[in-house]
Amino acid sequence: MRLKDGDMDENLRQPYEGQLIKFTNVVKGWQSRWFILNPETGTLEYYLSESDKHERARGSIQLAGAVISPSDEDSYTFTVSPAAGESYKLRATDTRDRQMWLNRLRVVAEMHTRAIAHNHPPLAPREHRTQGGPGGSSQQISSAPPMGLAVLDAFTQVAEVLEESRRQHSVLATAIEDMPSFGTGMRCTDSNLLLLKATSQATLICLEQCLSILKTQHMSAPYHQPSPPVTTANTRLGSPLMRSSSPSLRIRTAPHSPTPGSTGASSGSPLASASVQPSKPAGSSGNESEISDDESLSGDGKMGEVGDGQRSVIMHIISQLRLGMDLTRVTLPTFILERRSLLEMFADFLGHPDYFIKVAEATTPEDRMQAVVKWYLTSIHVGRNGSVAQKPYNPIIGETFHCSWRVPLEQMATQDSEDLPDSKSKDGKKSYLTIRYAAEQVSHHPPVSAFFFECPEKQLSINAHIWTKSKFMGMSIGVNLVGDITLIIGSVRESYSLAMPSAYGRSILTEPWVELGGRVNIMSPESGCQAAIVFHTKPFYGGKLHRVTAEVKNAAGTTLTRVQGEWDSCLEFTYADGSQEVIDVNEIPMVCHKRLRPLAQQGPGESRRLWHDVSVALARGDVETATSHKRALEEQQRKEERERNAHGAAFPTRLFNSPAPDHWVYNQLPSYAFTSCPLSAPPVQ
Repeated sequence: MRLKDGDMDENLRQPYEGQLIKFTNVVKGWQSRWFILNPETGTLEYYLSESDKHERARGSIQLAGAVISPSDEDSYTFTVSPAAGESYKLRATDTRDRQMWLNRLRVVAEMHTRAIAHNHPPLAPREHRTQGGPGGSSQQISSAPPMGLAVLDAFTQVAEVLEESRRQHSVLATAIEDMPSFGTGMRCTDSNLLLLKATSQATLICLEQCLSILKTQHMSAPYHQPSPPVTTANTRLGSPLMRSSSPSLRIRTAPHSPTPGSTGASSGSPLASASVQPSKPAGSSGNESEISDDESLSGDGKMGEVGDGQRSVIMHIISQLRLGMDLTRVTLPTFILERRSLLEMFADFLGHPDYFIKVAEATTPEDRMQAVVKWYLTSIHVGRNGSVAQKPYNPIIGETFHCSWRVPLEQMATQDSEDLPDSKSKDGKKSYLTIRYAAEQVSHHPPVSAFFFECPEKQLSINAHIWTKSKFMGMSIGVNLVGDITLIIGSVRESYSLAMPSAYGRSILTEPWVELGGRVNIMSPESGCQAAIVFHTKPFYGGKLHRVTAEVKNAAGTTLTRVQGEWDSCLEFTYADGSQEVIDVNEIPMVCHKRLRPLAQQGPGESRRLWHDVSVALARGDVETATSHKRALEEQQRKEERERNAHGAAFPTRLFNSPAPDHWVYNQLPSYAFTSCPLSAPPVQ
């Protein structure tokens, strides 16, 4: 979270204690310990057990300057790395408990880090210090301009080298920790190895502190750059930079003609009426009135290379950030926006609907898991058809999006599909299968998007809710997608838990581009099959872009399939029998486009109509007008939120309900979507 003085949650600053499992090199394993977080002193202490907490602590670390981060191993482990001393590798009882500890530790660490920075401000750069002038008086030397692009690039290169060093240190530390603790060979407790590990850690900490001091001194000059002009407006970085090129907004009205439900600043925002107007569920979204989404606004909407004026705005924003800062509420200029909502972006899960339907047509649990992995990997590239990164609109709370797909039956090797009224041609024969999609923005803080896919003929559905966490990484922005994604095959009563990889927007000052990273686990509790997919970020030296590897195993742990390649080009599947299959994702034929109702038939709270004026203005390059329309929508959202808070009322969602905290389920789940399904996915590791 992004913390400000006075708005920290008081509950997070209260003393907190509980049981955690701590990894120790002494015993080479995990040991249960009782931990106490003391916000007043800024320390984390641990004891052998709860009954021993009145005795002397077995260990304690200072949290000022500490880095608290979730582990890549699983959804329970996290690490507390102090500014000096040994790091604590800890494991909570469950994902919720881990998040509770992470939130509290981060708040306390931030609070004490700021206190130290306030009491010990950095020295001003030499050229900004006062010197004795004539007569013994002091005069201030003229201020230098703010950090230039060359200096910023130099700092970024050093930060990237340090990041690579951190990874190498992590590999070293892991290799040492994995050594046996007994025997005649080298052991993890050997003094030389422990000294090597400690020296590596201390060197990293020292270099990081030196870099931080240099950056602070360069940016503490008493120079006041004018704020960016109003025409560049702002948008919160709460959404992933998953899309590279502008969407295809297929609107059949002239750009300058009056449009029903206009969202211009002069006419007011339709948000109030949108929040009470009923929407059609995914199962009855008016498919007969939908038209194929195969036309676009004039202009491709690609941002291209950032111009000098735009770069100066981004540099002004970057100058106010620090490494690791959470960007959920940090604002970015309007000109980087993609012309569609995040709710519509999630529809790209069905970029290849025929691969999705084939999941239900597989006959064995092993085949179904392999089909799920194949659909998942081939759908990733659909969200980015170019090389430039852009950001979709942050949905307004209560905003909805509906669409559907008609998959021609001749594209499917199916013999057992049931006939539905809308899947027959005029002569009564089968013609297509239908997939429906419904999405809603169910929360503003945090920004949670919920969506639901369904293919009734195949008893196939996906229920999901996702929210984003982002952080500043120098010349890059990292976005984690947190939430639950559950696929259900009702005909065989199987569920599959999925997650989404992290996204990284690179080179944000020049030509932004996107890469994915992290480990995604897919598992089916009913069949016991599972898959591990790893998205590899590009190494600092050499290496390929967009690499991905995967391994599919059955319940017995036998490897069924191995996958390697690039998720934006060719994927090579190697099966247990030795056969191979190569899929070029760019050569997969588009069997059908998504279908939407015409703009005039959409409700005022539906994405295309809600953001229509913003999209039209951006399409013609009118950033100032787009900003004005966008600001009107956001101000209306804030106004309604203030009114609800004053009355203690929650936002009345329409398509999804929350049976448990931080959990959203489609309110018209089909009967085959058995409720015993956990409806939860492990987070990206």
